[in-house]
Amino acid sequence: MAEKKNNPYITLLLTLLLSMVVGAIFMLVLGFKPFDAYVQLFKGAFVGKVNLGTTLQKFVPILLTGVGFAVASKVGCFNAGIEGELYLGAITAAWAGHYLPKMPAFLHILVCLVLAMIVGALWAAIPAILKVKWDVNEICVCILSTYVAKFFTSWLCNGPLSAKTGMPQTPAVHENIMLTQIMKPSQANTGLFIAFIVVAAVIWLLYRSTVGYKFLTVGLNSAHADYMGINSKKVVIQGMMLSGALGGIAGTIEVLGVYGYFLDNFSLNIANDGMLSSMIVWNDIRLVPLMAFFVASLKAGALSMERFAGVPRSIVDTITAIFIIFATMETLFHFLYKKKKTKEEKAAMTINAAPAGSEKGGKKDE
Repeated sequence: MAEKKNNPYITLLLTLLLSMVVGAIFMLVLGFKPFDAYVQLFKGAFVGKVNLGTTLQKFVPILLTGVGFAVASKVGCFNAGIEGELYLGAITAAWAGHYLPKMPAFLHILVCLVLAMIVGALWAAIPAILKVKWDVNEICVCILSTYVAKFFTSWLCNGPLSAKTGMPQTPAVHENIMLTQIMKPSQANTGLFIAFIVVAAVIWLLYRSTVGYKFLTVGLNSAHADYMGINSKKVVIQGMMLSGALGGIAGTIEVLGVYGYFLDNFSLNIANDGMLSSMIVWNDIRLVPLMAFFVASLKAGALSMERFAGVPRSIVDTITAIFIIFATMETLFHFLYKKKKTKEEKAAMTINAAPAGSEKGGKKDE
């Protein structure tokens, strides 16, 4: 009898609740009031246009980078360099948004997105090619290449592409291509809808297309994929390039929707939060949006919790760390499913035993 797997949605919810309870105990020990803290956290993340808008604004890049990381994992790669792809995508969009000739707004935005996707994809292709050609560890290459991307973009916005305003930034993009704000005066913008469309397309690609089948097959067993006639090396490169392209889109939305230019070191570990969101839900792309929204809510509500409840923002990081610990304990809630499985096995044994008993009974009657 096949073992029944845990429901990931229920497991995620239980893990969330348990981490909040442990976080509350932790606050009590330190002398804080957990109920007041969580109320302020909730208000800071959801109550009012500014607060909710801030949560949505933070949610978009975390979502895209999280999905990008999950895509790479499907082909058996650990794309630890998605932060670098976000930076390069952002600087590319800033350059295209300012230096390219004016054109219709929709077309110009599309050009910015496409160019950023290409740059992010090409950057992600480097560790992928090194991995499939010479078996170089992609994690090391990705981490080191992220530093290269950050320093390169820093040099550009302080040098050749500097706006010369005294700030480390590029010139502002054309005003007509700035993404529309949807919850003024917050910085939430129509990039949210772009992100939803992109994520929906990626989910369809992975679970409803031949390309997605190849990705999943290579990720499960590359030798088996080669035996079936799938070029596993090519698929790994394609998966990493798609992952990098998503990082480029995230960078573009930050430039066109939030800042209006590229600001040196603008990302406060956005991509790392995205990677975190993906790994917590076992790189299940269908769960990444939920986890990304949870992380964005914590980030947005932390300031309110600190200001009005007196609880340091480091407590939020502690709750996140507790959540990660519980999430990685795959058997934490296994007892719930074990009980259900035991009942099902007993029922199956009863059903299987019934015909045998009937037969014996029939013989006795004869």
